[in-house]
Amino acid sequence: MGAAPSLDRAFSIYLDLVRFLAALAVVAMHFAQLGILKAPWAGQLTMLGREAVVAFFVLSGFVIAYTTHQRRPTARDYVVARCARLYSVALPVLLLAFAAAALQHGAGGMDLSQDYRLTRPYLYIPFHLLFLGDVWTLSEVPPLLAPWWSLNYEAWYYVLFGVVSYMRGAARLAVGALVLAIMGIKLWLLLPVWLSGVLLYHWQARHTMPRTLARIGWVLSIALLAAYELSNAELQLRLIGRSWTLAQAFPLGNADRFLADYAVAVIVCLNFACARHAGFEVMIRMARPIRRLASYTFTLYLSHALVLAAWPALYPHHAASPADWIAAAVAVAVATWVLGMLTEQRKDSFRAPFERLFQLAGGKVAPSGGRLE
Repeated sequence: MGAAPSLDRAFSIYLDLVRFLAALAVVAMHFAQLGILKAPWAGQLTMLGREAVVAFFVLSGFVIAYTTHQRRPTARDYVVARCARLYSVALPVLLLAFAAAALQHGAGGMDLSQDYRLTRPYLYIPFHLLFLGDVWTLSEVPPLLAPWWSLNYEAWYYVLFGVVSYMRGAARLAVGALVLAIMGIKLWLLLPVWLSGVLLYHWQARHTMPRTLARIGWVLSIALLAAYELSNAELQLRLIGRSWTLAQAFPLGNADRFLADYAVAVIVCLNFACARHAGFEVMIRMARPIRRLASYTFTLYLSHALVLAAWPALYPHHAASPADWIAAAVAVAVATWVLGMLTEQRKDSFRAPFERLFQLAGGKVAPSGGRLE
């Protein structure tokens, strides 16, 4: 097949829509899990939560491969862009989470010593900002921020990808091995999910697909996802994964669904590969609202858990009341909008501190994207 652009406008908007819908799926899952919504059908809201995180991982690998291949940033640009993207939202939300947890303990008449993280914020805030919560046998997330776990994976995948892409020779092998040694088995197990997005990008950059076949494949991917959910395949794959020898030796925590995640990643890759050539030009007509909503995705994904955890303490919430479900959803939306205006919408402002760090360190980067000196 002949080569084709790997990210035209319609496909780019489609990916933005997927990213926003995936964030909504995670929010819906936590509405049910945190008891914000109680109804006979509430359990159905949890069905796509984990699958949404897998879609985020695949999409992340795809976009990082695209930006490094098409835009060819230097190593310095790569590091600054990744840090600005992560910390523009992660840092403010993390500080808010620790403050909210402390206030929640105080309002409930509880001693801060009942939460070991709150007794030593000077230790745990830097720890979480280094995204070390899932290395090897650790399973740590900040107070009130359950979604943070996925950042513990994604941040280290950024580091590993940067090392492999920008370092050369023996230094690349040595530093890459060191990064892998720090990551540990849990991050190794989900690395193929993230890398599937990288591989998908490079495949799409070299291949095309007839529109009819692409549309059939896209429908097939939706059908496969539905069959996966209805067949309870995740539970079976999870049990098989837990029976693995290494799973007996190491607690897998958030990676214990790795076999199920591989299956979902294949479905997501099929969906993206077909959507690229399916002729979804209708996406262009909806570009403005989709782009706008997608620009708040990271804030929505991370901060909604904080809002939902605090909501019952601020409002006499009734989990069986549809009006209160709507009120909680509005609270999440408003908090996302306000916080996003100060963080995600201003991520370029977060580049300056990291640029200055490079200047202070005296780092020099070859124009071709060589390794950091």
